[in-house]
Amino acid sequence: MTDNQQALPVAADFPALWPIPTRWEDNDHYGHVNNVTYYSYFDTAVNAWLMDSTGVDIRDLSAIGIVAETSCTYLRELTFPDRLQVGLSIERLGTRSIVYALAIFRESSNSPDADLVPAARGRFVHVYVDAKTRTPVPIPPEIRAAAEMLVTTDSN
Repeated sequence: MTDNQQALPVAADFPALWPIPTRWEDNDHYGHVNNVTYYSYFDTAVNAWLMDSTGVDIRDLSAIGIVAETSCTYLRELTFPDRLQVGLSIERLGTRSIVYALAIFRESSNSPDADLVPAARGRFVHVYVDAKTRTPVPIPPEIRAAAEMLVTTDSN
């Protein structure tokens, strides 16, 4: 099955959801959130979730996650002032890298019990490197422990 033939993501498939508000500046000339902004939502959700889950400012660790690959399949248009939730799960947890499976959901109303409508599906790869030398190193223990919380039975 190709990416476009996959079933639409549902929030229940993701162990964590991170809230992201759209901003006025996210809209482009065509009146919707510009495609590149989706990548910013992924990056913000992953790193904010890691900082929240570890209780550590990940920028201060001796090893940092460098983005080696990203992808996004657009499913529905977003626009300001949509309220979003980014679903996070782990596709693969390696020794030196983490592959995140992500989805962006739009809240269908301002209710806390609002339905979450899938708007995009993404993939995000962090490779861990020494903060000074930029050579690959093992995933820091704090990051690995947090990432393990996102591993699902479907993860490899």
